[in-house]
Amino acid sequence: MRETPWNTLQLLGEDRKREGEDGRCAVGATDQPDVDLLDAYSKAVITVVDAVGPAVVSISVGRTVPNTVPDPGGAGSGVLVAPDGYILTNHHVVEKADRLSVTLTDGTAMGAVFVGSDPPNDLAVIRAEGGGLPYATLGDSNLLRAGQLVIAMGNPFGFQSTVSTGVISALGRGLRTREGRLIENIIQHTAPLNPGNSGGPLVDSRGRIVGINTAIIAIAQGIGFSIPANTARFVISQLLTHGRVRRGYLGISARQRPLDRRLVRYHDLPLDTAVEVVSLDPDAPAAAGGVLPGDIIVMLNGQGVGSVDDIHRRLAEEEFGAAMKLAVLRGKDLLELPVIHAEAAA
Repeated sequence: MRETPWNTLQLLGEDRKREGEDGRCAVGATDQPDVDLLDAYSKAVITVVDAVGPAVVSISVGRTVPNTVPDPGGAGSGVLVAPDGYILTNHHVVEKADRLSVTLTDGTAMGAVFVGSDPPNDLAVIRAEGGGLPYATLGDSNLLRAGQLVIAMGNPFGFQSTVSTGVISALGRGLRTREGRLIENIIQHTAPLNPGNSGGPLVDSRGRIVGINTAIIAIAQGIGFSIPANTARFVISQLLTHGRVRRGYLGISARQRPLDRRLVRYHDLPLDTAVEVVSLDPDAPAAAGGVLPGDIIVMLNGQGVGSVDDIHRRLAEEEFGAAMKLAVLRGKDLLELPVIHAEAAA
């Protein structure tokens, strides 16, 4: 094995030096602006942890297997989003659970009940049997940018109140689960996650929930995935209103993409991002209305569409069976296509 020259090691590991008035260097000294920057970073993380940490819970799950022998089940994380005990977590954490309990960061344990879940987004809502509980607020995940600081909180391997930091790596990812289900518009980030982090919050530097941690790639490092907070907000609203998530059905697979600024100006479009149609179901409403793969959806019923979440929200606001106008870019042309709003099968 070729050895690395000692002078190279010395250069790489050399302490920063500051030259004093006598011309000599103080070994180990650092520039004050760098220290101030690191202190500001540390204080930001500490402030967020102090504010959001009490709202992060450990979830214990019990299941009964077919032969009626109790199964100890598993564990995961969750975050309180309301003082009356509503908790956001992952669907896969509480799936098929017979018994639920949650533990707060101060050690307080209490029972919990299942409220509803949304498997397509791997989200679920449960409710702790208590009141006046600490909670965190949902932020606007559409404002996230690659490179932005984020903080993951949860209970990996049962180690409560574990904190890790990283940055947003990419937005608008698609992630296929082990069951083959495609989850769209995922946040990719570098905050380290481990089994047990599932369902815990991803928060920004202001302590707002911007995502719910859901998965990692086991053989990789620094690749974690979270469901956007705006998706979670929509799911919570639907579950509390209808007991399930009612979805309009266009029959497309899509992804968010930026728009050429010249096209935005030329067509006077309301947003600088839109939704590209990757593929579509030939028997679905979008195909029947003339939508083609590669079309870029920019407006729905005259309202701007900047993300896949925007389409979901717009469809949720319309009556099923109603005719809708879909504005799409096809090349440089702006077309208006009619589609019939159908409800997706439960």
